[in-house]
Amino acid sequence: MSPRPSRATLGNVLVMLALLVIGALLLRLHLGDTAWWASPRQPAWLLASAALLVYAGFCLAVWWRGRSHAEAVDSAHPPLLLVWASQTGFALALAERSAQTLRETGLAVRVRSLHQVDGPLLARMQRALFIVSTSGEGDPPDHALPFLRRVMSAAPSLHHLQYGVLALGDRSYGNFCAFGHQLDAWLRQHGAHALFDTVELDNADPATLRHWQQLLGQLGGSASEQPDWSPAQYQPWRLLAREHLNPGSVGGPVYWLRLQPPPGETPPWQAGDIAEVGPRHPVAHVEAWLLRHDIDGSWQDDDGITLAQHLSSAHLPDAPADDPPALLQQLQPLPHREYSIASVMADGALELLLRRQRRADGTPGLASGWLCDHVAVGGIVDLRVRRNPNFHGVSPGTPLLLIGNGTGIAGLRAHLRERASTAGARTWLLFGERTRQHDFHFRSELEQLHREARLERLDTVFSRDGGEHRYVQHRLQAEAERLRHWVHDGATILVCGSLQGMAPAVDAVIEQVLGAQGKEALLLSGRYRRDVY
Repeated sequence: MSPRPSRATLGNVLVMLALLVIGALLLRLHLGDTAWWASPRQPAWLLASAALLVYAGFCLAVWWRGRSHAEAVDSAHPPLLLVWASQTGFALALAERSAQTLRETGLAVRVRSLHQVDGPLLARMQRALFIVSTSGEGDPPDHALPFLRRVMSAAPSLHHLQYGVLALGDRSYGNFCAFGHQLDAWLRQHGAHALFDTVELDNADPATLRHWQQLLGQLGGSASEQPDWSPAQYQPWRLLAREHLNPGSVGGPVYWLRLQPPPGETPPWQAGDIAEVGPRHPVAHVEAWLLRHDIDGSWQDDDGITLAQHLSSAHLPDAPADDPPALLQQLQPLPHREYSIASVMADGALELLLRRQRRADGTPGLASGWLCDHVAVGGIVDLRVRRNPNFHGVSPGTPLLLIGNGTGIAGLRAHLRERASTAGARTWLLFGERTRQHDFHFRSELEQLHREARLERLDTVFSRDGGEHRYVQHRLQAEAERLRHWVHDGATILVCGSLQGMAPAVDAVIEQVLGAQGKEALLLSGRYRRDVY
């Protein structure tokens, strides 16, 4: 069956036909008794005017139909709105790269400058990302002023909108990322719901850009496999141990890993920090590719690194160059993956907890497959520690409520271990997974902390066990009065878990229990923070 012509093709054909008709009508004017340079007769003028009116009406009808169709599509399946505000052009460049990354995950994206955004557009959108810079001493970019004057001075209802903000700035100036935070506050005050905490980008920091790129992949429902915009400088960590924690679970396999830093190099980290991991292809995968393309993988560069080693950490090209140096120029590095660190430095090793992911074709995920299945115990893992100040802990005297699900317990466990050595620290953990029998990660450790009163309260929910509360947000709702008391006592709330499900549901409960102003007060004081993936 031949493909159906697109709407654009049909529109072009109709326009050409209309032009031919008009050309024929105008030709009749030239074939009359009067020469073409003379003044046309009155009937000719009428005929020409009628033809132009017909053409104008036809163009108007095509435009209106296309506009109505686009609005109907937006209403049924609104794209993600990506908005930029830039003084120098950097935010625009980031918006264009972000849009490309989102489209590669299958999302429809509409890119707009902030001055092109109005209330009706925001009312039609369900999700929006804002990439905005701050100029001078906390000022918005010049072209953002119409938005401040027309839109931010109004009071639209944005309860339907989920959003994220990438705030660009320079810490050497006062009011760092001020406009990004001003925009974030305005969105929250009008009912919009943050997908994640505002990401602050200081002078195009490469680690922050990698984090933003990973968040974009998660919004699309799958991690992007495109190269990092700014590749990380990894260190060679050694895998000391790996254990499958949930055999028999109906969920994906979860693994606990323990890694040792390079000799003489121990990068500092604390609870809340992130491990950036550089994945590799399995050796058998690289060897099969070399055999298929009849290429010698033992060739070495000037540093003694073999071609096979280079290939293991790069996308394997479909049409490789025959010459090894030329092939090296073709290679694009595999993107990093981020994991919450599940230990503190006093534990003597960096620990991770991760679930083996599956691609749409059933093959293991890029990094989780490498870490869970292929790198041998004793082997090398490319890793870099990234500071994550937004998720760092609080003083021992501050009550701490930790909420998480699944492998989100990793980042929360680090906070528990950090506080366990301090007597009298009040900590409440609310954790959810599938089944108590198979998926209660670190169960013996958590229950021991609870027995020893180093964990004041331990609440767990397991969705497949049929208890009174199915998910963590349901248990949190049931503990509304206790939540109010803890917040009144000065508690900080840290949430670690899934971006698409648990985090927004918990956010809704917090707003319901504390009110929109109560939740905003926690956000502004840094007492409600999230690490979502």
